[in-house]
Amino acid sequence: MPSSVKFRLAALLLACGMAGCAALPGGGPAPLDTFELSAANVSVEGRSRRQILIAEPSALKAFDGQNIVIKPSDGSIQYLKGAQWADRLPLMVQARLAETFQRSGRFAGVGKPGEGLAIDYQVIAEIRAFDVRVSGGQKANVELFVRLLNDRTGEVRAARSFTAVAPVSGGTGNQAYVAALDRAFRDAAAQIVFWSAELL
Repeated sequence: MPSSVKFRLAALLLACGMAGCAALPGGGPAPLDTFELSAANVSVEGRSRRQILIAEPSALKAFDGQNIVIKPSDGSIQYLKGAQWADRLPLMVQARLAETFQRSGRFAGVGKPGEGLAIDYQVIAEIRAFDVRVSGGQKANVELFVRLLNDRTGEVRAARSFTAVAPVSGGTGNQAYVAALDRAFRDAAAQIVFWSAELL
């Protein structure tokens, strides 16, 4: 085989290896398992005339994307292999938290920015934890710090941190990890709605 042909073949194989052979049939990356969060079912007695806006939560970079966070030990994080959220996590938390407030039947109106409500209070959340801890027993951990902001005066009515933990059950696959995170989130969301209903 001429040396020029050998050189071209070697270059082609090297390029294929660096690209993961994505151009070859069947050589592309496997599709990721994609997951959503669900809203909690809560019912609160009484009816408030307050209209509530659910702002997009803030989050550190690790939680501000579609990656699902795993913590093998304190101070270190990894991302769940082969899995992702259906959207950026803050947007999913915002949407499902708004839905939980709506399902409660407590408030006259619940919406997100741009929906045209005459807002009385904003629910401003910060995602401080949204991960699965695998050391010392596998469990999902969700922590949301929430402020209730008077939209008319700019004053904070109250602020509190909400934490919920759910054990991982049914194996150690992606589905089991995400199901635990979903249960922990629904628990935290329900706590936030009941707390807000007491104050507003």
